[in-house]
Amino acid sequence: MPDADPRLDPGRWAAASFRPRGAPSAPAPRPRRGFWRRLGGCCGCCGCCRRGNEDWEPPPGEVPGRRPPQPIRPGLLAPRGLVVGSAANRAAHHTAEFACPHLVVRRGQPFDLRVLLPRPFDPEDDSLCVELTLGPNPQVAKGTHVLIPLGEASATGWTAEEEDLGEGAEPPGGPALCLRVTAPPDAPIGRYRLSVKTRTGVGEYAAPFEDANDVIVLFNPWCPDDNVYMEKTSDLNEYVLNETGRIFYGTEDQIAERSWNYGQFDAGVLEACLYILDRRGMPHSARGDPVMVSRVVSAMVNSLDDNGVLVGNWTGDYAQGTNPSAWAGSVDILRAYHRGGAPVRFGQCWVFAGVMTTVLRCLGLPTRTVTNYNSAHDTDVSLTTDIYFDENMRPMERLNTDSVWNFHVWNDCWMKRPDLPDGYDGWQVVDATPQETSSGLFCCGPCSVTAVKNGEVFLKYDTPFVFAEVNSDKVYWQRQPNGAFSVVHVEEGAIGRRISTLGAGSGARIDITHQYKHPEGSEEERRAVSTATSHGSRPRTRGTPSTGEVTVTVGAGPAVAGAELELRVVARNQGAEPRTLRLRLALAPVRYTGVAGPPFRQEQHRRAVPPGQEEAVTVTVGYAEYGPHVGDQDALKLSVAGAVEETGQVVAKELRVRLQAPDLTLTVRGWARPAACTGPLGPILGPVHVPWVPWVPSWVPSTSLGSCPWPWVPSWVLSKSLGP
Repeated sequence: MPDADPRLDPGRWAAASFRPRGAPSAPAPRPRRGFWRRLGGCCGCCGCCRRGNEDWEPPPGEVPGRRPPQPIRPGLLAPRGLVVGSAANRAAHHTAEFACPHLVVRRGQPFDLRVLLPRPFDPEDDSLCVELTLGPNPQVAKGTHVLIPLGEASATGWTAEEEDLGEGAEPPGGPALCLRVTAPPDAPIGRYRLSVKTRTGVGEYAAPFEDANDVIVLFNPWCPDDNVYMEKTSDLNEYVLNETGRIFYGTEDQIAERSWNYGQFDAGVLEACLYILDRRGMPHSARGDPVMVSRVVSAMVNSLDDNGVLVGNWTGDYAQGTNPSAWAGSVDILRAYHRGGAPVRFGQCWVFAGVMTTVLRCLGLPTRTVTNYNSAHDTDVSLTTDIYFDENMRPMERLNTDSVWNFHVWNDCWMKRPDLPDGYDGWQVVDATPQETSSGLFCCGPCSVTAVKNGEVFLKYDTPFVFAEVNSDKVYWQRQPNGAFSVVHVEEGAIGRRISTLGAGSGARIDITHQYKHPEGSEEERRAVSTATSHGSRPRTRGTPSTGEVTVTVGAGPAVAGAELELRVVARNQGAEPRTLRLRLALAPVRYTGVAGPPFRQEQHRRAVPPGQEEAVTVTVGYAEYGPHVGDQDALKLSVAGAVEETGQVVAKELRVRLQAPDLTLTVRGWARPAACTGPLGPILGPVHVPWVPWVPSWVPSTSLGSCPWPWVPSWVLSKSLGP
């Protein structure tokens, strides 16, 4: 009976030994060293050293990777040093941009190792083994202690081959052995310690491990045998190599964007990303699996459970840290966490997602930042967004625990899913924002986007939660006279709108809703919803969505902060008989997370709607009324509920309006004159013209410019154009 996949237990790490996929078969067991040799060491004369030539494991008592320097006896082949990697390796491995003192390579691809020797290497009489260790307790069986005899494959699939320099060619710098070392495409990622062992007729010499020789191994999306391989390698310029991007926010009708510096190649970032895995205590042997690595990162980017990178804060009070809106990149956050070891304050969903993109791209996983508008937060695994009303169609906020975020930002990373049936490779959702627990931890994913699209919520990880975010129905419940609740309205297509990310190569926003959902209202989409809800906590048989003769639409005029706001509700009678509609309107502030405050305006209206015609209700709200209730990232929510008197038909609708900041216009009234302004190196001469580039206004004190009559000078005036 085959062994069960240990990853099927989402709450525990595999206890089995490391089993690489696709690695060459391990060589047949070799005879162990003789008892007397192990007891008394190498004799140097009887040839017993040569009999154990294939056994390179350390002697009893030695901890791999931490051996002290040993004395050099005459006849031993003691390397003069190691030269690890080259500039050509960094370019070939797409790691040249890393500001890291160590060689950074990608698994499944060779790198150079030059062993400097005191004399030429004699393959007839000399032997050599490359040794690498990963983590504090390396073990050969777990793939964290690697022994690579020259010209052979190690038990874990690593290889070391002598490089052919050509007949008569000598390596520069004296005698040396030039090797090509290759990590298997499923090797654990991380910082490996590297050294070599040599053997001659005199005995064995094990060179000490030196920090300068360490090698950092990452995932390789350019390698076809790596589980993160992306066939369209041109997209990797965006999803792995791009250090900057834009994150979208706002509402589906008012999409805004902010620039974000991912900075995955900046100094200290790679070290911080590896520290995150160490801080979580992730076994080094499990770090070759992108499924597990992405899951650990999603848990560690938030601070709940494990004192991870960022503290979430949605209260509006940021006095004890940094306002989430003030962050413009991930670098400072990761450096601060690595330096101090304490969670950084504060973040919200786009900050969590920005940091997640940095970490995963840094480790080599193709990753994109995704924004979902009208994103549902299902709190009871019903896979629907439930809204409760009393008998008079007034919202019952204490029961409305489900919420709809104006927008929510998460990540997609690209990988194969050998732990799932065929057909679920590709983009996988991972979400670091702490919303609900998964296997007892605040993490989410990886979850196959294909599974979400088809409503296959029984596939791991966290597919029910992600499905509800993008494709749940809004179900309106009304309390009946007997106290029970019944469904009075179902709104389809309101959740998961205009799912957006930055396009690869285009630099523009692209809509990827079709990757997450079948066309809204299609038979495939309705089948996916039915499949998903049948596995929810409150399975229901899908009926016809609530329709009737009277329809209601809501809209808003220009929504500029500080200006008057006009809201409009239009009821249309599509029947052949006149209808009378009773409406209840409530206007309340709502955080972008969907948490609503108490309504500050409530109205009731009664309208007679002739057949084939429409009636409108207009609500005008001044800034003095709504201003005190809204803050940063807040919006206004108009809730409309009502019933048709003649038929009892129930109508319900919600509208969210995000207030836009007014446009800011800067006008230059004059120019600095050469006679009036003198810089530290002399007069500022003009005119000076340079090509226009996007700029961020900043101000510099005039004292830094020498004698200048302006107390403060816009920096862009000095850098863009000076004229008479």
